[in-house]
Amino acid sequence: MKKSKDGKPDKLGKDDYYDRLAPLQLELNDLARWLQFTGKRLVVVIEGRDTAGKGGVIAAIADTLNPRQCRTVALAKPSEREQTQWYFQRYVPHLPAAGEIVLFDRSWYNRAGVERVMGFCTEDQTNAFLKQAPAFEKMLVDDGILLFKYWLTVDQAQQEERFAERLADPLKRWKLSPIDVKAREKYAEYGQARDVMLEATHTKTAPWTLVDFNDQRIGRLTMIRHLLDSIPDRKVTEALVEFPPLGHDPLREKFGGPIKPIKNVT
Repeated sequence: MKKSKDGKPDKLGKDDYYDRLAPLQLELNDLARWLQFTGKRLVVVIEGRDTAGKGGVIAAIADTLNPRQCRTVALAKPSEREQTQWYFQRYVPHLPAAGEIVLFDRSWYNRAGVERVMGFCTEDQTNAFLKQAPAFEKMLVDDGILLFKYWLTVDQAQQEERFAERLADPLKRWKLSPIDVKAREKYAEYGQARDVMLEATHTKTAPWTLVDFNDQRIGRLTMIRHLLDSIPDRKVTEALVEFPPLGHDPLREKFGGPIKPIKNVT
């Protein structure tokens, strides 16, 4: 990739990005057909700092897939009742059935990140989570679920730039919350919590994959390519749907002529 005058690589252009994304989305559709054919279940956990680009890569994956097969799970803060449950309990109902894909926009790892740093849970609760998460994930994998965990990395300067962009854009301000404002002051604490989490939950059964998302477009392409390469045996012959010619026009027969469309509002 070309470099700019300051020596940093140029950002990937939009046209170039979509040219590279299109064949990956075709492969994602191959993967979706393979999952339906085999009955396999796929879970993709996508984590990272605020503004890292979680929503963008999830949209790139799900954009051309059947929404009844591919679901995004982004849970709100737990209710009072959910706070009394076993921590992983609220996530279990969202796990996929046969042939389905579930993309977690944040996940059970909230406990090791925002909840720990912002004081929403105790140290005992955090330690219990770090001990139980590998066991929980091993149960998922042992049951046949294909589990992939991605951490999207972003530098503090890039994070600040994206925060400013959200603040300036009225269509993106919904992404900002009071928690985000406080999190800006705890960049180092979030980094320390991330390192502890990765060390405790990076296992042979369910390893983490870190992806550089300082350039979000390159990050999306890199992550999707890695996901596809991690499931190599996924080609299933596509059953083509044929449309035989209609022998009659039911609308013309019923109404005596073609139905006229309404005029567009100008």
